Amino acid sequence: MASAIRRRLSVLIGGVLLMAISACSPLKMLNALTPDGSFDKTEGIAYGSDPRQQLDVYVPRHPVENAPVVVFFYGGSWNSGSRSDYSFVGEALASRGIVAVLADYRLYPQVRYPLFLEDGANAVAWTHEHIRQFSGDPKRLYLMGHSSGAYNVAMLALDSQWLGAVGMSPGDLSGWIGLAGPYDFLPIQNPEVRPVFFWPDSPPQSQPINHVSHGAPPALLIASRDDDVVNPTRNTAGLANKLRAVGVPVQDRYYSRTGHATLVATLSRPMRGLAPVLDEVTSFVKATPTQ
Repeated sequence: MASAIRRRLSVLIGGVLLMAISACSPLKMLNALTPDGSFDKTEGIAYGSDPRQQLDVYVPRHPVENAPVVVFFYGGSWNSGSRSDYSFVGEALASRGIVAVLADYRLYPQVRYPLFLEDGANAVAWTHEHIRQFSGDPKRLYLMGHSSGAYNVAMLALDSQWLGAVGMSPGDLSGWIGLAGPYDFLPIQNPEVRPVFFWPDSPPQSQPINHVSHGAPPALLIASRDDDVVNPTRNTAGLANKLRAVGVPVQDRYYSRTGHATLVATLSRPMRGLAPVLDEVTSFVKATPTQ
């Protein structure tokens, strides 16, 4: 009875916050409500020479040696975003015993496709080389992203050229997690995204769904049923079905009380009652065999 009441209260609080954040800066509000007692944070580590090529590492306050590691990339249509906006993601993962790496990457108009993928690969390579200093296990390495960040990790996991350029391969990943990712979006409808991919001459090889192969790492794909920004049937379900067809282990999950933006917000403590995204991520990371 008590647990049922707590769940109802959590959903109610999440619903109230969902209405509140629509009237202010949602990410700042979530970060303001995020406690910092579960992690130690090292900020502003350079993985390249550009000011945008920096990352933060969140280590569980009481870390276990050889902890699993998740490198997270945020969304923003490849036009906006900052790792500092997603402290609640670092806290969420650290609270579950996972070392979290949150990386910035160059955005349009500074760069176009595929240069932000090169940044992502370099951030992953830095993590693979240095994460033991933060109690993380490079053999338990996962990628995770939301929206355009989910696109980035999909490309790193499915198209071997990006990690290959930094001396790694998708086989070095234990798995990857996509939240509301665009994996099959040609022709491009969003006017903000069109110049990023050279519309109307957007290359077919820019699409993650065109790089599916039998040797891809396991995937967890999560989406909102009512996502009106990235179609979940075409993108999440379509990619999951194609991965499944070639024998890649894949789980896909769909939730009703979230939208495109609020799906990642459910990782924050105030909004976890809306969908069990953090539970799914934790289970996937801790149950998937190492590569």
